[in-house]
Amino acid sequence: MKPEFFIAGRFAFMQRSLSRPTFIVMIAVAGIALGTAALILTLSVVNGFAGSIEQKLISFNSHMQFRYSDERLFMERRSQIAGILSHPDITDASPFLEKGCILMSSGGEKSGPAKSQPVMVKGVTPEAGKVFLDRYLHPEPLRGGGAADHLGLYLGRTLAENLGLKTGDTVMLVGIDKESAGGGGQEGGGSVVSMLSSLDIELGTIKGVYDTGLQEGFDDFLILTDLAALQARYAPGLITGFDANTRNLQTVSTTAQQVAAGLGYPFYGYTVFERYQNMFEWLKLQKNITPLLILTITIVAVFNIIATLLVLVIEKTREIGLLSAVGMVPGRISNIFMVQAFLIALAGITAGNLLAVILTVLELHFQFITLPEKSYFITHVPLSLNPADYAIVSVSVMFLTLIFAFIPARVAAALKPGTALSA
Repeated sequence: MKPEFFIAGRFAFMQRSLSRPTFIVMIAVAGIALGTAALILTLSVVNGFAGSIEQKLISFNSHMQFRYSDERLFMERRSQIAGILSHPDITDASPFLEKGCILMSSGGEKSGPAKSQPVMVKGVTPEAGKVFLDRYLHPEPLRGGGAADHLGLYLGRTLAENLGLKTGDTVMLVGIDKESAGGGGQEGGGSVVSMLSSLDIELGTIKGVYDTGLQEGFDDFLILTDLAALQARYAPGLITGFDANTRNLQTVSTTAQQVAAGLGYPFYGYTVFERYQNMFEWLKLQKNITPLLILTITIVAVFNIIATLLVLVIEKTREIGLLSAVGMVPGRISNIFMVQAFLIALAGITAGNLLAVILTVLELHFQFITLPEKSYFITHVPLSLNPADYAIVSVSVMFLTLIFAFIPARVAAALKPGTALSA
C-alpha cells in the first residue's frame, strides 16, 4: 500500500474513541450521501415521469396516421393498406373513421335537462379495438344489452363521470356535417330547417368504460366504436385514414414520410410525436433542466468536501509539519489530502446510492406518494430504477469532488515544517 493511502485513511477515519471515527468526516460523508441520493431520486422522478407519459401517449395512439391532406373522407382500397404494410418497418395497419358529434344523455335522471358534451367518435376494426380494450377497459358488468340497432360505444372514464354514464346506458349522438355547421348559403327561416335536417342523429349504448389515465383531450373526448357500424350510419364505404405502427420508434418520422410518398398525393403522414408535439416538448423541457439540477446539488456537496478538508488540514497541522520534517515532499502531502477527498466521496457516494435504491424500491412497492391524476396523468410517483442515472450522478460527484479538493490539498502542501510544528 502506498504511504499516501495509508496516511489518508488514518487522517480521515482514525478512531477518536473505541467505536467512533472523526465526527467531521461523518458529517461530510452524510452530506455527500444525501446530495447523491437527492440527485439520483430527482433523475429517477424526471425520467420515470417522462417515460410513463410517453408510454401512455404511444400506447394510446398509433405510431403513425395517414390521411388526405384536406381531411376529406375517401374510399378504402386494398392497394393502399397493402402499400403501407409493404414497408419493412411497419408491423400492422388498419383503417379508421372519425366523426365529430355531440353526446347527449340524461345522466340517469328521468327528468331534468339533458347533459351534453362534444366528442370524437372513432370507428376502428375489431382487431384494433380488441388490442386497445384489452389494455384499458374497466371490468364492469354490462347492465342490459341495448337495442340491436344501437351503436356500441366505449367511452373514457372521465367522460362517463362528467355525464353520469354507466355501461348499458343509452345515449344520443348528434353529428353535424362540416358544410352545414356554419349555416352559410341559407336565407331566412329556411336556415333553421336546413340545419336541423343536416343533423345526423343516432342512438348508442355504452358497452364499456376505458381508462388510460390521460384525462384531458383523451378520456373526456374520444369514443370508440366498430368501424363497419359507424360507416353504415354516417359514411358508407368511406374512411378518414389509416393507423399504423412501427417496430422502430427511433425512425418513425422517416418511415411515415416514406410510406406517405409511396401512397402518393393527396396522402400525408404524421407521427404520434407530431400529433402531440406540445406534450412531448413539455417532457423534453423537463429533461433539459436535468444537467442544471445535477450541477447545482453537486456543487453544494463539493463545498461540503472543501470545508471538511480545510478543517482536517487545520486539525492535522502538526502531523503535516512532522511529515515535511522527515522528508515528505509537498506533492505527496497534497496527494494525501486528495486521497482523503476520494475516500470520503467514495463512502458518501456508496451510502447515497444505497439510500436511493432503498427509497426507490419502497416507493415502487408501497406507493406512499400519490398525485392528482387530472393534473399529472398518473396517480403515483413513477420512479425509474435506471443504472445509468446512478452512474452519471456518482461519476459527476466524484469528478467535481476531486477537482475542488485540490484547493485544501495545496493549502496543506504549502505549510512550512517550522510553522506547522509550532502551531
